[in-house]
Amino acid sequence: MAIAGNKLSWKINNDRIKSESKELIDVTKKIYDKIGSLKPSDVNFKNVIKALADNDCWYAVKRNNIDFLQHVSPDKTLRDVSMEADKTLSEFDVEMSMRQDVFDALITYQSKYPKEGSEETRRYVERQIKLGKRNGLHLSKEIQDKIKAQKKRMSDLSIDFGKNLNEENTTLEFTEEELVGLPEDFVKSLDKADNGKLKVTLKYPHYFPCMKKARNPETRKRLEIAFNSRCMKENVPILEELIKLRHEKSQLLGFPDHASFVLDMRMAKSPDSVATFLGDLAKKLQPLKDAEIKLFLDYKKEECEKYGFTFDNILNMWDFRYYMTMVEEKKYAVDQNKLKEYFPMDVVTKGLLDIYQELLSLEFKKIEADVWQEDVTMYTVTDKATSELLGCFYLDLFPREGKYGHAACFGLQPGCLLPDGTRQISIAAMVANFTKPTADQPSLLTHDEVETYFHEFGHVMHQICAQTEYALFSGTAVERDFVEAPSQMLENWCWEKDPLNRMSSHYKDGSAIPDELLEKLVASRIANAGCFNLRQILLGTFDQTIHTRSEADTAAVYDKLCKEILGIDATPDTNMPATFGHMGGGYDAQYYGYMWSEVFCMDMFYSRFRKEGIMSSKVGADYRNYILKPGGSLDAEVMLRNFLGRDPQQEAFLLSKGLE
Repeated sequence: MAIAGNKLSWKINNDRIKSESKELIDVTKKIYDKIGSLKPSDVNFKNVIKALADNDCWYAVKRNNIDFLQHVSPDKTLRDVSMEADKTLSEFDVEMSMRQDVFDALITYQSKYPKEGSEETRRYVERQIKLGKRNGLHLSKEIQDKIKAQKKRMSDLSIDFGKNLNEENTTLEFTEEELVGLPEDFVKSLDKADNGKLKVTLKYPHYFPCMKKARNPETRKRLEIAFNSRCMKENVPILEELIKLRHEKSQLLGFPDHASFVLDMRMAKSPDSVATFLGDLAKKLQPLKDAEIKLFLDYKKEECEKYGFTFDNILNMWDFRYYMTMVEEKKYAVDQNKLKEYFPMDVVTKGLLDIYQELLSLEFKKIEADVWQEDVTMYTVTDKATSELLGCFYLDLFPREGKYGHAACFGLQPGCLLPDGTRQISIAAMVANFTKPTADQPSLLTHDEVETYFHEFGHVMHQICAQTEYALFSGTAVERDFVEAPSQMLENWCWEKDPLNRMSSHYKDGSAIPDELLEKLVASRIANAGCFNLRQILLGTFDQTIHTRSEADTAAVYDKLCKEILGIDATPDTNMPATFGHMGGGYDAQYYGYMWSEVFCMDMFYSRFRKEGIMSSKVGADYRNYILKPGGSLDAEVMLRNFLGRDPQQEAFLLSKGLE
């Protein structure tokens, strides 16, 4: 079924990717040339601002259509061609962002018409000028050329960093005995090697269950070493070169370091405010962590005595998730494998979609559509009150060879105004890697995966509910340290009894999760809060540390911070940063944003939904209007004040971690 306004196509081959990339470059270049050749006296809204914005809108759809394929196409050749096109277009983007003549036209426009147009138009002009200055367009030609070369090199390095991780396909082999502790269905699902051993990959659906449940510490140690040495040879030099290049570029632009450059466009504003935020939080969480690690070591001692392993009174990195899981199961008696039986994919999907529809007053409809792979489904989204079509989303939920390895939402078509003044519908795709169904049972999700599903789908809703004039502000185009807050806020529904009942039932008999199990699950939310959050602080601090200096030995920095913040040594002969996709994939100097935004998400949840009803359509409507609808057309602080009716506060966040 064709959807009016859907400009994406998946009937796409290698030649078409190449020809469409060429068309994108040719058309955009013509538009930029035309703007750049204007005399100052001829500059006006139509021939500068509207011309740029209309091109942004068209370019975004075509561009996303082409480069999304490298993440999801089942055809390796197509993925490679898409990636090559992405490199070419990224270079072209750098070139266009460095157009002095277009920047000058924007400066002329702003000085001639400082108050013309809507508030969003003025924001668009200010943003484009700020972006121009961040590219050095107010500096000499010589410095600009240097910045241009650095950006091209960084773009290529970042693409290679991600590609190395995506295409990594190490397999380890274990006997059944070495995998004791893992659920039977997991062991059954593993492929066999010629020697009869079982093959375990380093992809998430294999790695995490093993780290959480494999009883034998040697099995976990082997996996931990392999997992955190992935792409070490290729990615360490890439990351360390990126650190140098980012620092050099920031200094050329007048910033002391890369973190200062990045944070200038964020809610946090400066590295000092991030360092204070992370440092204060780390202090408050230390007592929780110390008590948790003492308990981990008690459990480890018991296990070693029971199964004849040597007890060394040390918590290693490969023990971390195993004992965190044990705490959940013993102290909170949450049997994650038992719980999983209540979360078959179909039931979770239906419940999740129902909750979102009710909360945000939307209507979803599954449709037959052109997709890139047979497992993918598509839905339309309409406003319940007006029946207006707001957009569509795709769900691509199961792993396959060469596919993007994490869970993410991709904005594919921005919801913005078209050249004729009508609105373009917004289209997004959620990509995940949940366990595939087998012949004898459906896909069963862990509670963690249900939370991930809820979170990423929150981003899908942000993409679709945002209604802006300009593509530049559409969807999740908010400050990077706020972008996670709307989705993190919605994760709270995965910890509340009623929503959980709505998206669960036993896969064999359809029975509800027993109250006792539900209560234990909800109580377990604060399990390991000290260790879990300090690990996030460790990653955020690592990211800030390497990006507030001119160069870094990533393994040494990471090891030092592991000891200081977590009190656990990094595993020898590994280098976790080489596998830290965020450092190559556009989250550099901003990993702190996950925790930063969680402060706001908890404030929103506790002060509005908790108080007025978690399924309140009135609060849901406010949420949609004040938080999702503006996209990036307002500052996050303004959106939060509009929704909360006051400035944000930290108390709810600390309470949610079990701190008084």
